[in-house]
Amino acid sequence: MAHLSELLQPAIEAQQAIYKKFGLRNRSLTLSVTIAIVVSIIGRQLGSGGSEIARLLRTEGLLWTPVLMVSQQAISERLRFSPPEIFLRVLLHILPVLRKREQARQRPLPPLLAWAQAQYTVVLAADGSTLDALLRQVGLLRDSETYPLAGKIMGVLDICSWLPYVIWYDEDDKVSDQSFWDRILKVVPEGALLILDLGFTNFKAFAQLVKVTFITRAKSNLSFQIVKVQQSSGQVRDWQVWIGTGESRQKVRLIQVHYRGNWYRYLTNELNPNVLPALYAAALYRQRWSIEDAFNIVKRLLGLAYFWTGSQYGILLQIWTTWLLYGVLVDLTDAVANALGKPFMDISMEMV
Repeated sequence: MAHLSELLQPAIEAQQAIYKKFGLRNRSLTLSVTIAIVVSIIGRQLGSGGSEIARLLRTEGLLWTPVLMVSQQAISERLRFSPPEIFLRVLLHILPVLRKREQARQRPLPPLLAWAQAQYTVVLAADGSTLDALLRQVGLLRDSETYPLAGKIMGVLDICSWLPYVIWYDEDDKVSDQSFWDRILKVVPEGALLILDLGFTNFKAFAQLVKVTFITRAKSNLSFQIVKVQQSSGQVRDWQVWIGTGESRQKVRLIQVHYRGNWYRYLTNELNPNVLPALYAAALYRQRWSIEDAFNIVKRLLGLAYFWTGSQYGILLQIWTTWLLYGVLVDLTDAVANALGKPFMDISMEMV
């Protein structure tokens, strides 16, 4: 609880002005109390019913909030009308704080990531995840014959720290990863390494990554022209090739690695194998699974697989607060790793 309070209270205080702009009365259910309630609902998986929350507030308090007499109706109304934007702003406020705390620690990185961190300004992986179906028991969905999905999250993760670099949400669960390219291009900084899965294959977007290095899988039907053979053996093939047409025509490296009876193919715009060795590129691509693990933690451990409301407001409230808790959990896990002198990945977030 002290860890949560230390991180969240300054971020909450910074949102007081915008809280007032939304016209929310700052009486018993202050912004601090409201966030404590939502964090407790998600962290303790209390559900959205106000009765249990009211009882806990009345008998023991919640997190940094002391014992408080407030009705179930008042809690339900406050949750119904609390703007998700404020919770997003709290998340955006603490992310730079978490990054600074991570950078100040001395816990070891795996050799591959330590090498990549020294080579690039930041090592990022991007991926999307469709949120699970809303339960029919929720609000207006009770009479529905189907289980509508809750939308889609697109995340860009710093794979050295496991902290989210940026998170986007789209209520359309069928939106493709490709639709996020414009936003990705705007946020990825110069000098970064960006790791992408096959669904992001887009030669026009690749051509715009002039000062960003990317690694992705190559499609099986990739059309290319060999320019230069840089390495060719029974285990590794490293070629410079032309891909694309017109404005999207560009020179990239096609790297093929033989592993356990299969050839795996990767594309990167780093043409120099001395800067990015072929085997390093293949190994770094496998680090993309960190973002899959992050989504799994957010959904399964922190409960984003279950939505306790069917309203758009409520879904966003739960999404931003869950990622907020994820960031705090990563920070706490990293602190444990630092104290033990072990890599972050050696510490179980679930056990923390």
